[in-house]
Amino acid sequence: MKFLFDLFPVILFFIAYKVDGIYAATVVGIAATVAQIVWLWFRGRKIDTMLWISLAVISIFGGLTLILQDENFIKWKPTALYWLFAATLLGGQLFFGRNLMKALLGEQLELPESAWSRLNWWWATFFTFMGVANLFVAFNFSTDDWVNFKLFGATGLMLVFVLAQGLFLSKYLGESK
Repeated sequence: MKFLFDLFPVILFFIAYKVDGIYAATVVGIAATVAQIVWLWFRGRKIDTMLWISLAVISIFGGLTLILQDENFIKWKPTALYWLFAATLLGGQLFFGRNLMKALLGEQLELPESAWSRLNWWWATFFTFMGVANLFVAFNFSTDDWVNFKLFGATGLMLVFVLAQGLFLSKYLGESK
């Protein structure tokens, strides 16, 4: 359910794009992200920092898209978000000695430090790759192709990566807390 909840703005963006174009989709994407936060707030749930960051990034890049009537800004939004995630993971590890993957998942899984380190680096590398892939599609293919990639390609790559991480973590399942 969390996966579908996280995909909510992307799915609505996709539908709005198909119905009324990139500018309508941008408005819908921003509104859907706001709606997620409002929904969580009304339900008394914790609003993840990443959701606040996502709202900030889509508001900035989406706002520039709408104000300047230039779809290139919204095409940069996923890359900015992916690279921000990668920089956060790497920065936490390199500059503060803090493994953010362990901070996020340490309650659910016990891993040796070397495994936590690999997991952190793999996610940072994946987010870096996703940012590059987004730019490649955004600026070498049509907007229609980019929107399709945003929903299907990026989501598919994320699922494959998560499954690969699941295989890596499976050897530690017997050690779960």
